Amino acid sequence: MVISVIVDLCVIPMGVGVSVSKEVKQCVALIKASGLNYTVHAYGTNIEGPWDDVFALVKACHETLHDSGVARVSSTLKVGTRTDKMSAMADKVDAVQ
Repeated sequence: MVISVIVDLCVIPMGVGVSVSKEVKQCVALIKASGLNYTVHAYGTNIEGPWDDVFALVKACHETLHDSGVARVSSTLKVGTRTDKMSAMADKVDAVQ
């Protein structure tokens, strides 16, 4: 069974100064290149797709930042799955608007 997931990912590179936009841009570039559906927002990124692909992408974000010299990376991650029906990020937004 392929489990689809929607995550809310906030990657926090530590020890790089007050602004983290350079590091966050590296992660957004990876997310964009992944081909997964995503939405960047003010404090993170929503990503949807197959579980394995999404979590491989989260790992790649951490690895990329470490490879670029960031010694410590902390992330918050909210994860949602459901099996009773197909649900996309846009559906969730539409349902409350």
